[in-house]
Amino acid sequence: MGKLYLVPTPIGNLKDITFRAIEVLKEADLILAEDTRTSGKLLKHYEIDTHMHSHHMHNEHKTVEGIVNRIQSGETIALISDAGTPAISDPGFLLTRACVEAGLEVDCLPGATAFVPALVNSGLPNDKFVFEGFLPVKKGRQTRLTLLAEETRTMIFYESPHKLVKTLTHFSEYFGPERKVSVSREITKLHEETVRGTAEEVLKHFTTKPPKGELVVVVEGKK
Repeated sequence: MGKLYLVPTPIGNLKDITFRAIEVLKEADLILAEDTRTSGKLLKHYEIDTHMHSHHMHNEHKTVEGIVNRIQSGETIALISDAGTPAISDPGFLLTRACVEAGLEVDCLPGATAFVPALVNSGLPNDKFVFEGFLPVKKGRQTRLTLLAEETRTMIFYESPHKLVKTLTHFSEYFGPERKVSVSREITKLHEETVRGTAEEVLKHFTTKPPKGELVVVVEGKK
């Protein structure tokens, strides 16, 4: 029997990868990458010449069975996403579940995940928290926000730059303008920035200074 490795990759700074992750990627029979062009830059940087196949949200339903068969035949396969840990708001869950159901060994390496440094850096309570990922774009968004308005744990969201102002507006409306918010962007990168304040203050900041780059939004729970 082979094995599936889920390998975290840097979320910005290429140095944020473990020695073990590099070793696994070099020794694997195949690397499944969300975007082979993006991952190709990382592999080239670390002189990893393992063959890659695309594995993303648009094809994972069709390819899972074939990948499971390859692992059953003895191959070691490593799954990576464009950045961070696979299956965290990225492809990976379906393949992991299929391997577990097939009795195959799965090993997720520790490593980079964007929401952890954003949470710790926010200054908000981190003894208990809930990771929400991306909010629904349209259908179910109002229902989700209404439910989360009563959440007492710190909440973590991923958001795209062009939707941030809309999301912060909704947070102010549903959670109240005084609810504390922390927005971290471009974590580990050259222009890394964290903006903290009330929902109203942070909304005002990004309304006048449109954000760029990857974003993690941390929101105080209801007191």
